[in-house]
Amino acid sequence: MEFFLQGLDFQLWTIIEEGDLKVTNSKEKWRDEDKKKLSQNSKAKSILCCSLSKKEFNRISACKSAKEMWDKLRLTHEGTDKVMETRIDILVAQYERFQMQSGESISQMYSHFIDITNGLAGLGKTYETGDMVRKILRSLPTSWTPKVTSIEEANDLQRMSLEKLIGSLMAHEINMERLGESSCKKKHSNALKATEDTSKGESESDKSNASSEDEEAFLFRRLQCILAKKKY
Repeated sequence: MEFFLQGLDFQLWTIIEEGDLKVTNSKEKWRDEDKKKLSQNSKAKSILCCSLSKKEFNRISACKSAKEMWDKLRLTHEGTDKVMETRIDILVAQYERFQMQSGESISQMYSHFIDITNGLAGLGKTYETGDMVRKILRSLPTSWTPKVTSIEEANDLQRMSLEKLIGSLMAHEINMERLGESSCKKKHSNALKATEDTSKGESESDKSNASSEDEEAFLFRRLQCILAKKKY
C-alpha cells in the first residue's frame, strides 16, 4: 500500500502517516491551493476504501480521515505495541536459532531466512547486512566449512552483499552436486566391474567343477569294470 500510494502521489502517503493537509480558510474563502489540499485528502481516503474488502471497509467506514483509517487497520492486523513486541521476540528467537536444514538447498535456506528478516523489518527491527552475512555462514552445516573459510578469507564480510554471498554458495552447491554425481558413477562402474569379475570367476569355477565331475565318472566306470573282472 505504501509503494502504491507513493507511486500515485508521494504526498498521499504523507497524508496517511501524518494526517490530512490543513485548510485554515473558511469555505467561502477557499482558494485553489485550499481546494487542492482537500482533493488530496479525499483521494487518500478514496484509495484506501476502494482497496478494502467489505469486511475491512465496515471497520473503518466511520473514520473521518485517511490517517484514522490507517491507524485502525494497523491496530486490527498488527495489534498493540505489546503484541508487536511479542512478535518481534518470536522472530528474533527464530533468527538466532536459524540453521540450514538437512536436505535443504541454498535457495530454500535463503528464502526461509528472508522470510524471517522481512518479518522483522516490517515490525521495525532490522539487522546490518554484515551481521546477516555472518549469520548465514554460521548456519551452514560442517560439510561447508572449507567454503565458509575461503569466503571469510577472501572477502570483507562487513561490506559483502547478501546477493554475492548467495551466488557464491549456489555456485559451490552446483559443483558439489556435480562431483557427487561423478563419484556415484565411478562407484557404479566399479561395482559393475566387480560383478563381471565375479561372474567370470563363477563361470570358470563351473567349468572346473564340470571337468572334475567327468573325471570322477570315468574313474568310477573303470573301477566297476575292474571289480567285475576280478569277480569273474
